[in-house]
Amino acid sequence: MKVNPSSCLCPVLLCLCFLERGYEASHHSQAKIISRSHNATHNHNQTKDGETEVHHRPKRGWIWNQFFVLEEHIGPEAQYVGKLHSNSDKGDGSVRYILSGEGAGSIFIINEAININTNKPLEPESEFIIKVQDINDNAPKFPDGPFVTTVPEMAEVGTSVFQVTATDADDPTYGNSARVVYSVLHGQPYFSVDPKTGIIRTALTDMDREAREHYSVVIQAKDMAGQVGGLSGSTTVNITLTDVNDNPPKFPQKNYQVFVPESAQVGKPVGKIKANDEDIGINAEIKYSILNPEGAGMFSISTDKDTREGVITLRKPLNYEKKKQYSLHISAENTHLDPRFSYLSSFKDDATLKITVGDVNEPPIFSMDYYIMEVYENARVGTEVGAVTARDPDSKNSPVRYFIERREDKEVYFDIESISGVIRTTQLLDREDTPWHNITVMATEEDNPSLQSHVPVTVQVLDVNDNPPMINTEDDIIICESTRAGQVIQTITAVDKDDFANGKGFSFSFPGGVPANPNFTIKDNE
Repeated sequence: MKVNPSSCLCPVLLCLCFLERGYEASHHSQAKIISRSHNATHNHNQTKDGETEVHHRPKRGWIWNQFFVLEEHIGPEAQYVGKLHSNSDKGDGSVRYILSGEGAGSIFIINEAININTNKPLEPESEFIIKVQDINDNAPKFPDGPFVTTVPEMAEVGTSVFQVTATDADDPTYGNSARVVYSVLHGQPYFSVDPKTGIIRTALTDMDREAREHYSVVIQAKDMAGQVGGLSGSTTVNITLTDVNDNPPKFPQKNYQVFVPESAQVGKPVGKIKANDEDIGINAEIKYSILNPEGAGMFSISTDKDTREGVITLRKPLNYEKKKQYSLHISAENTHLDPRFSYLSSFKDDATLKITVGDVNEPPIFSMDYYIMEVYENARVGTEVGAVTARDPDSKNSPVRYFIERREDKEVYFDIESISGVIRTTQLLDREDTPWHNITVMATEEDNPSLQSHVPVTVQVLDVNDNPPMINTEDDIIICESTRAGQVIQTITAVDKDDFANGKGFSFSFPGGVPANPNFTIKDNE
């Protein structure tokens, strides 16, 4: 018997009976089963019901061995499967073998004798199985590849990275057709794979992400336990090394310089410095510090989160004439340390930043923030009220010139000497009219008039006793004729425009040179 085998070891159930026939054939009556088709069926076995013994003869039995046939048989001729023989068959050619069941007559046939006299079976039907044996006709496959995975850099040798699993459609219970062995086709010496489990592991020490980040590892699965002639399939595992903090921050150089004008504003950035870190993410975050007290007193430093630069900010005003240079000792340190790599470095670095203060041509500076001066009223024109002083803060010490700002809507009462800064009156002052005068004095450098400073000056006009007291009523006094002697008929008050010191201590009396009226008297209440 011959058969076209399937891809696994699959049993095919057939039934066989034989009938007695007339003796006309002279050949040996053993039955040969052959396969007529190249497609042996793989369904479940089927049997015929109603097995009965037709002839009442002594108990007989079938004689055969287990039959096997290879799948995928290719060839023009039918494939021989095996011989069947019953002990009732005497070999006289009187027996006809009949094959029934799954594939009988199509996939499997049996060589029958002819010239049958009777169609009555000599034996009841009996079942036998033809097993289709698997051959290695399926290569291992990775159904879900290619794969993507990660592993931390600097991982120890043997660290598990990923597991691949190949499938093989051949029969795993028969031979080695489906026994898969894994190997690395591409990716050595960095990674290895367990030949049995498909677990990929690191195979090289100190794999550095900063040197190489991505790896494409090609894994092969070969059946037949890896023997010669086995079929194979492969897949790619793309492995990325993830970052760990194994690199310290590093300043590209040890000494830096920056120029800052003395006019720089407090609280504003005046310079930047940067340490490089080959790590990424939080492993590259840096904190900057100013170590020396003098530098920390004048400047502060913070970290720009986007650029990871150290931004230097001015804390106090600069003065070129007082200090022309500062030296800042700056450190850069990682904020997220990994103790596993503490042996590599202290994970900090330092550098020196020299800040040169630039001279700026500044406007004059007055000796005071504001001035208060005094002058008596009615002082003669040109009387000195006071003086202001200003100086050029720059090293060249340019001469200063003074001016009074004029306003068209105000009368001019004062003038200033442009060189000395002395302020004088330009007309008589009346305290009772304007007791206070507010003016603004401007100072400029002689060689650069565009540089100006301003200061407020307040002039108080002091009082002199230049106003007589005045009776504050001019009403007529009306009295009745019945008024008694000594009765108060009117109270008289007086005012003085001068200040309290000069306008107090009034005394009342009838004016001299006027005849006294005997009917009236005046009492001074002081």
